[in-house]
Amino acid sequence: MSSGNVVFRKRSPAINKYRERRERRFKEGRNGASLLGRKTIRGKRKERKISRFGPIPKEMLLDLYVGKGNSMKEVAEKTGFSPHKISYWMEGYKIRKRTISEAIYTKRNPGGDPFKIREPNNLLEAELMGIGLGLYWGEGTRMDRNSIRLGNTDPALIKIFVRFLKKFFEVDNSKIRFGLQIFSDMNPDEALRFWMKELGANRSQFQKVIVTPSRGKGTYRKKMNYGVLTVYFNNKKLRGVITEKLKAFGYSGD
Repeated sequence: MSSGNVVFRKRSPAINKYRERRERRFKEGRNGASLLGRKTIRGKRKERKISRFGPIPKEMLLDLYVGKGNSMKEVAEKTGFSPHKISYWMEGYKIRKRTISEAIYTKRNPGGDPFKIREPNNLLEAELMGIGLGLYWGEGTRMDRNSIRLGNTDPALIKIFVRFLKKFFEVDNSKIRFGLQIFSDMNPDEALRFWMKELGANRSQFQKVIVTPSRGKGTYRKKMNYGVLTVYFNNKKLRGVITEKLKAFGYSGD
């Protein structure tokens, strides 16, 4: 049994250092508030509350997280605070956090969107815009929600759609990819050379040629001498821009 004497437990050095650091920050915060929390309005001093959400201003968090596209972990590393605190302060400042898909998109595109929207300036450009949207509506592959895809056997049709992407969205030609599917009774090298010449594309832009068993002789040979080519640009955001434009005409593909 206890003798009635009060026993005081000795604090560990780590706890003491933590308490001292917390008290020092508290005092610095109060001193900062006394200096920064005043502003003069018509000769009178008015007290202004300093944000209670943390020592990092909202503008800085907005610049690092939204403006520069850093993740919360990267913001924490740049500011010297833990990701947990950055998350807490962002909630206090009501800064919307990215979804998982948005975070992945930002990570893949650190320099911003790899496209730029440009509206038609004349009747000819308006016609090209209409043709490009119509081609995607009728021939586009909408199964993949992360990219813009269109497949066809006609080189002229493929070239018009590529022009559409470059003209109105300033898509970098080197970022456009192609997939070629042929039947087993076709020459893959010959088909590949044909499409490379027609499109002025490099071999590096093509995926591996897909060869499927031929279904016997048929009328398809008259239309498909060089297989089916699929042109695609991997960007979920641009796909959303194009589908929104189509919705103005009653499109409901998604």
